[in-house]
Amino acid sequence: MRILHTADWHLGKNIEGHSRMDEQACFLADFVKIVKDEKIDLLIIAGDVYDSYNPPARAEELFYETLKQLSDGGKRLILVIAGNHDNPQRLEAPGPLARDHGILMAGVPKTIIPTGAYGQHQVVAAGEGYVELEINSERAVILLLPYPSEKRLNEVLYDLTTAEDENQKSYSDRIHSYFSQLECHFRDDTINLVTTHIFAMGSEEAGSERTIQLGGTYIVDGQCFPEKAHYIALGHIHKPQVIPGTNGRGRYAGSPIHFNRREIAYGKKCIIAEIVVSNGVTVKNEISEIDLKVYKPIEVWKCDNVDDAIARCAANADRSCWVYLEIETDHYIREDEIKKMKAHKNDILEVIPRLTTLETEASLEALTEKSFGDVFKEFYRRERGTEADDEVLELLLSLVVEEDKQ
Repeated sequence: MRILHTADWHLGKNIEGHSRMDEQACFLADFVKIVKDEKIDLLIIAGDVYDSYNPPARAEELFYETLKQLSDGGKRLILVIAGNHDNPQRLEAPGPLARDHGILMAGVPKTIIPTGAYGQHQVVAAGEGYVELEINSERAVILLLPYPSEKRLNEVLYDLTTAEDENQKSYSDRIHSYFSQLECHFRDDTINLVTTHIFAMGSEEAGSERTIQLGGTYIVDGQCFPEKAHYIALGHIHKPQVIPGTNGRGRYAGSPIHFNRREIAYGKKCIIAEIVVSNGVTVKNEISEIDLKVYKPIEVWKCDNVDDAIARCAANADRSCWVYLEIETDHYIREDEIKKMKAHKNDILEVIPRLTTLETEASLEALTEKSFGDVFKEFYRRERGTEADDEVLELLLSLVVEEDKQ
């Protein structure tokens, strides 16, 4: 069985207020081709399909159209679980229609996927936290855990145990208990898989993940996952990587495009696990990676001065890229200077001044001797090239006075 693992699509996500939907549409078109070319039997999307509980209409349209193409009329089975960004109920809502296309949706840990035909395949058994599939005459058992907040985890875990000290266990211990109680569904003659959306200890965050842990509470140890699993497909961390403590079986696929300037140092991937079980023996378990394209790179331009920044914007006017401009300057960059940069380059995300001069002690002392109003008028004159009128000054001073009273 050939299994492709992906996660963290974050459809509808912006960068500094700019939409990424065009890039995401390009990725999805290429992703459909990858899945078909690689002859994938089972596709796992390990959470964070969307970037918010209320995704834009175009994001939902892209997702459903992509699923339809990926399923290929029900020939390919697809499993989707919810991440911390997804609305579980909204994700599960199209389940009855998706079923005909071989698509399974799980929004919360208590989700029970109905048995029966899914496209050209079968769900032969299911319960809270697991599903057994028949795909092209092969059997696979998947332990699934959509994003497990403590409340959602407790709802299933405390139904399975009556131990009084269960509430005292750490979050990682409870995840371990959850999988330990479900591992009995794994068999020697089945392909055994795990998928969840969680933060495993030792994993390297990429900077754009919305944290799901507080003070370490929501971090789990890699050893909490079942040893009998052939492959563990995780979502949440945007950097592709092996999960420590899983002997290489556990992986984060990462996000498909760079969502943050801190992500640009590494490539984006999806992961294929090819597993063959014959007569109760695992005869093949190979993991490989497929590199994904960068459709519109995020770049940081370090410029010597404002003129250098303007010239660089002009020279790269026709390039498709997102830009952070870091400019060395001895003054705060004026609005008219920023307009000159943006006249050449529309996709500037932020202009960051790196001041090269410091106020001397004398100037600082002189500054403290001036009134707030005088300081503001000098600032306004320097930045706008004109005097602040009395109405603007009075409004500002009234706000300051009001703030002092609170």
